[in-house]
Amino acid sequence: MKDVYPFTLFFAFIVIQRIGELMVAKRNEKWMKMQGALEFGGSHYRMIVLIHLLFFCSFLSEKVWFNHGLSTIWPEIIGIFFLTQVLRIWAIASLGRYWNTKIIVLPNAKIVRKGPYRWIKHPNYVVVTLELMMIPLLFNAYITTCLFTILNMIVLRIRIPEEERALITLTEYDQVFNNCERFFHKIVK
Repeated sequence: MKDVYPFTLFFAFIVIQRIGELMVAKRNEKWMKMQGALEFGGSHYRMIVLIHLLFFCSFLSEKVWFNHGLSTIWPEIIGIFFLTQVLRIWAIASLGRYWNTKIIVLPNAKIVRKGPYRWIKHPNYVVVTLELMMIPLLFNAYITTCLFTILNMIVLRIRIPEEERALITLTEYDQVFNNCERFFHKIVK
């Protein structure tokens, strides 16, 4: 199999990173619920978990079955991937204990408007969207890229409105982000 070593390292890095994030999310969930936080969107969260598990299975399977090798534009893709990781860490660090993979909202909590949240309402979803494209593209796994980009778009059309409804209901989210579109600041008022 071509490029087995880079693929194995890259795949292992992503899996280990996801496991670490789930551990942070679980710790944050426990702390937030002890503070009185409420959870929303449990039914679609299971769908998100399933999609992400299937993404890894599809990516691995496509690499094994078709073995297209490393993309000819791998330096650019790795560069974009690296930038997404910087944005991911920045977003998680900015939210601190409020960051989670689930929709968990602490009533009347102060809305975070620092870090990437100064410019983007949902930087973590931008990261996930880019990753679901860049990770398989690095090894020319085009089927995985297309399929999971579409599935991610479908799930985000459910997830983001659910998250925003919960935040608007229990916090001052609407007032804090009144000059910001779903992903970026308004250019013209």
